[in-house]
Amino acid sequence: MDKYNLLQQLHSLRLKLHEIAEARGSLTDPDVLAISEEADQLIVELQYLQREELTYSSSRQSNI
Repeated sequence: MDKYNLLQQLHSLRLKLHEIAEARGSLTDPDVLAISEEADQLIVELQYLQREELTYSSSRQSNI
């Protein structure tokens, strides 16, 4: 999945997380935790993509 789609999904999950946490009145509600874990997975994917971009960028500059 590309970075733009991951960011869109993460934004959507953040909104959903705030909405459900407010409705349930608890940050430890199982549904809130499940959404939080899903967001964490997207963040890890984004970090991986950023690391790849930096590595690629650095290797291109070394070859110049």
